Amino acid sequence: MQVVHVVYLTVGERPEVPGRERVDVPNESAARRAYVHVKERLLDGRFPGGMLLSENEIAQALGVSRTPVRQAFVQLEAEELLDLYPRRGALVVPISPSEVDDVLEARLLLEQHCARRAATVGPWLAPELFGVVAAQESALAAGYPEFATLDRRFHRSIVAAAGNPLLTRQYDALRDRHRRLTATTLARDPTRIARFVAEHREIAEALARGDADAAAELTAAHLHGAHELARRSRH
Repeated sequence: MQVVHVVYLTVGERPEVPGRERVDVPNESAARRAYVHVKERLLDGRFPGGMLLSENEIAQALGVSRTPVRQAFVQLEAEELLDLYPRRGALVVPISPSEVDDVLEARLLLEQHCARRAATVGPWLAPELFGVVAAQESALAAGYPEFATLDRRFHRSIVAAAGNPLLTRQYDALRDRHRRLTATTLARDPTRIARFVAEHREIAEALARGDADAAAELTAAHLHGAHELARRSRH
């Protein structure tokens, strides 16, 4: 029996075969460009749930043939971001209410614990967090796609500061869902970005003064508020 190994790439990854020099194939490069192009727009909300994507339109936008776009679509379907429909295109999978709830539960378990731990790491964390908050304040006019990236950076900094690599890897596994949910939610109500930035500053201030209880409580309140908005925006 022939065994076929399939490797799915994430943005930024390059597959390596031990003992073999990597040779870039033009079609592979085109497929990767198509994959990165589409995935970025899926995660930052520019391709919202329920939108039908056309192979031909994306191929024209990138100046490639339809084959690499089709390959990118297949990979993104495997990541449960697209549903493929032959001769019609690819449907962007909407974020389901159960996914919203699952992401909240996972983030609460991880982030409250890590916020408590991060409050004990010393003074180096606060300047990093305040720097991200300042970038968020500067990006208010840019809208939700840029904020979603900075939001992820803020929360991950706290998780990483807790000093448990296993928890950080678990958190990183939520990366795509976290970013897409944030962007999709704020696309429906961009006015909430300023409130989220203010909540981030409050969390950073609690961590700066080493108040573990306040940091955990503010983190939980912040996540519940985002969850409430995500659930409400689906109705």
